[in-house]
Amino acid sequence: MSTESPQTESVVAPVARVGVVETAKQFYALTKPRVVALIIFTAIVGMFLAVPGVPDLALLVWGTLGIGLAAAAGAAVNQILDVEADREMSRTSGRPLVRGQLERSHALAFAIGLGLISMVMLVAFVNTLTAVLTFASLIGYAVIYTVYLKRATPQNIVIGGAAGAAPPLLGWAAVTGEVTHDALLLFLIIFTWTPPHFWALALYRKAEYAKVDIPMLPVTHGDKYTRLHILLYSILLAAVSIMPVATRMSGLVYLVSAIILNGIFIGYAIKLYRNYSDALSKKAFAWSIQYLALLFAMMLIDHYLPAFI
Repeated sequence: MSTESPQTESVVAPVARVGVVETAKQFYALTKPRVVALIIFTAIVGMFLAVPGVPDLALLVWGTLGIGLAAAAGAAVNQILDVEADREMSRTSGRPLVRGQLERSHALAFAIGLGLISMVMLVAFVNTLTAVLTFASLIGYAVIYTVYLKRATPQNIVIGGAAGAAPPLLGWAAVTGEVTHDALLLFLIIFTWTPPHFWALALYRKAEYAKVDIPMLPVTHGDKYTRLHILLYSILLAAVSIMPVATRMSGLVYLVSAIILNGIFIGYAIKLYRNYSDALSKKAFAWSIQYLALLFAMMLIDHYLPAFI
């Protein structure tokens, strides 16, 4: 799971005339598809973990669509509000609005449309609780985090991480109509994972964040302080990720997998703390994404493995 205040149309490059297919590609890029894919995956895992068997197919389909569209809407709003900062950062300089491939007004209409469709789907075909929680998550990321938190405090990603940690909880609520302590554990895992994941990126992008006055932790407190906190959060994440075993939501297969995955995660954190390099920080960031996907995949495998033994 970058913020900037909304900018006027004059700062956006002129929109080039392109074909329908190319325009569709730009709208698709506006949704941050790789980020949304991970969000959808963790939401689906939450759906399957919530029930002993297979979730109701209708709830699975409509819940996935509703949560996914809401995440896409939030990603689009984030890019609309962040266009000025995105222009100054190499990581985001190729985004559609920065390159003038879309009108901001069209992007806003697209985002609002996605958000409305997602809410209608969730209320009509899933349940009101999931719709309310999804809407809160959307507002938390697209508005509270993007407009305020990201520029207000170096703890932006810690506090704002709550919105990004919601998907498995949303998936759980979609198929059960309730939020249980196990659903909150899934939320807590991603919430704890977010700071070391994002700070690894912020370390090697520190100059860019400083350039656009975003107070990421390496900018305000320096590299060594950030590396220490990556290590501390990685240890905390390891402890939190074992908790599903304590509650009996997960078993031995997940436990062994979690120990191995956390060992690699902490290993990267230790290396970063002792001998930093941008190349190592990039590897740690890339691994953190693989870590989360693998952790949730192993949780899912562990959930259903007894049925095949």
